[in-house]
Amino acid sequence: MEWTITELPVDHPDAVAIMREYMAEVASRYFGRPVTEAEITHYVAEEPGTDLVPPTGAFLLGRRGGELAGCAGTRVVAPGVTELTKVFVRPAHRGTGGGPALVAAAEDAARRLGSRLMRLDTRHDLVEARALYAKTGYAEVEPFNDEQFAEHWFAKALN
Repeated sequence: MEWTITELPVDHPDAVAIMREYMAEVASRYFGRPVTEAEITHYVAEEPGTDLVPPTGAFLLGRRGGELAGCAGTRVVAPGVTELTKVFVRPAHRGTGGGPALVAAAEDAARRLGSRLMRLDTRHDLVEARALYAKTGYAEVEPFNDEQFAEHWFAKALN
């Protein structure tokens, strides 16, 4: 089955659904327990992705075989610099090429936004994410922020 990736507004029902799944997984992993629906609602409200909209950002939805399967976002953080965020593939679709496809689509969106550099931060426990970034050409760099959940920082020049 092939992956197709499209840009959608973050308030589209499919975008809201996948963002809730993303938040549920990363928060549950962080806390070491399943998070509640109330916690998910709180986390989505706290980080709604409203900066992932044109003209300074993009939110991408991935579908595999027509089924909603993943997401990624990018946002301008400085002139010529964008941040990769919200990269998520539903468990049933992992290992099918969706992660690299979503990252590549986010890089294309970043180039359209005028970016020459994509950067990101992630946590130590998200080992699959760190492997994906290394596989797609990102190199670990010195910290560029002091975000609460940032433990590893990556960057990649966009040509």
